[in-house]
Amino acid sequence: MASDSISINIDPRSGFCKSNSVFYSKRKPIALPCNEFLDVTTFISSHAHNGKIAFIDASTGRHLTFPEVWRAVDSVASCLSEMGIRKGHVVLLLSPNSIFFPVVCLSVMSLGAIITTTNPLNTPQEIHKQVANSKPILAFTTQSLLPKLSGTDLPVVLIGEHNNEKLSSKTTEIISCLEDMMKNEPNQSGLRTRVKERVREDDPATLLYSSGTTGASKGVISSHRNLMVMIQNVVTNSTLEGQTFICTVPMFHIYGLGVFVAGLLAFGSTVVVLSKFDMDEMLSAVAKYGVTYLPLVPPILVALINQAERVKAKYDLRMLQWVISGGAPLSKEVIESFLEKYPTVGIQQGYAMTETTGLGASTITLEESRRYGTAGLLSASLEAKIVDPDTGEALPVNRTGELWLRGPSVMKGYLSNPEATTSTIDKEGWLRTGDICYIDEEGYIFVVDRLKELIKYKGYQVPPAELEALLLTHPEIADAAVIPFPDKEVGQYPMAYVVRKAGSNQSESAVMDFVSTQVAPYKRIRRVAFVAAIPKSPSGKILRKDLIKLAISKL
Repeated sequence: MASDSISINIDPRSGFCKSNSVFYSKRKPIALPCNEFLDVTTFISSHAHNGKIAFIDASTGRHLTFPEVWRAVDSVASCLSEMGIRKGHVVLLLSPNSIFFPVVCLSVMSLGAIITTTNPLNTPQEIHKQVANSKPILAFTTQSLLPKLSGTDLPVVLIGEHNNEKLSSKTTEIISCLEDMMKNEPNQSGLRTRVKERVREDDPATLLYSSGTTGASKGVISSHRNLMVMIQNVVTNSTLEGQTFICTVPMFHIYGLGVFVAGLLAFGSTVVVLSKFDMDEMLSAVAKYGVTYLPLVPPILVALINQAERVKAKYDLRMLQWVISGGAPLSKEVIESFLEKYPTVGIQQGYAMTETTGLGASTITLEESRRYGTAGLLSASLEAKIVDPDTGEALPVNRTGELWLRGPSVMKGYLSNPEATTSTIDKEGWLRTGDICYIDEEGYIFVVDRLKELIKYKGYQVPPAELEALLLTHPEIADAAVIPFPDKEVGQYPMAYVVRKAGSNQSESAVMDFVSTQVAPYKRIRRVAFVAAIPKSPSGKILRKDLIKLAISKL
């Protein structure tokens, strides 16, 4: 919060302080624990609430009550302690969404160990890169995903149902099954170890990988305190009380982990879990379980608009109160079309980063959500600056520049990458988001462009530099550039401009096939154009905007 001397100069409408050019949040301040020795699992379990059912499997109806969740967490943590998992150890979780995902995360973090998650759609090569970087000593995964860990030499705990006859012990050591661990009674020796290795708020809790624009993805280290700040932002949002959510977003992502694994558990809300996204399965679950909050990415919201007559005829959505949209701002036309087709459902929007532990800005009330194009008001724990990228000058209201954020939810840094950390967070704690924004006279943040060059495919972030580096390994490709190509259904998809080596007759399909076998489906290149040269600046930087203009001109 601002000091008394500074607060005098803060404009109550915008939150802008003229004396230091900082925007302060207009949200009610959140309270954080003062206990230096506190892990996020204990913090969540200490919240008193009237919740009964914590998690429901959308497809099977199996559920975990709140007491069952905490008994399972204690049992699994005790088993992990007996296995030798200690404070500071990294544990990998490779799994689709499930009601067991939170149990694994909370058990690991309660010991002071660090949970690192990965996308189940990633290829074995991509997963092996993360394993090499994060150096986990144990993995949790499902039987179907087990082959992706082949060759990592990681001992594995299996999640969910499995066929013992089909398990291969040649390349992977199966040491236990999660449900067996959940049935064990916590033992005192394990509890004594946890007390001995006391966890501090500032200790690392999660290691999630953020898509980068300059090469390989980076491991974002978030502390227990970072997560507590995220959770308190959820808990203090009174509009969420007594609601039922459906988890359509991946739990391996900071939003899924921070809100659906942790935050709503502290609040006492019920979370209906989809193991994989399917539009009709999602809508069936919304109707069956009386879901009141539905998180979506913009392409799905557009699909709901386009299929409104079929959706309303087939599914009972009377309990649905809000959809929550993130990943890209919604236009005025999309918002108005949705509200016209679904007049009893409001829209909330938000903006966040892995590096800020899922916090940034959001709209909460119906009045806020009608500010077309906004990402919302600054989160309670954060301060913001709008900085001119060329001069470094901090700008006032309604001026466009790069958004910088500072506050207790900002990450500890990137794993084993001090150069990337110092280039992202300055000495005063300001995190450069890479997003071009402005903040209006009412304190609303508007994202207008990206310094970063991530491609947004169905809400997934695709780093073009990663695909370019892959293309350049092909013996017939001399140079390449990857850009976002606009698409109404998916938002954007990767398009490659390729310079063939002399004598090569490589086809578009051959380029796409080369990439598709080595990356997750959402990263695949879906359009290729051959050019004589890639346009670049004098410093050698790819001029993507020129290529984007060229691609759009041919539509």
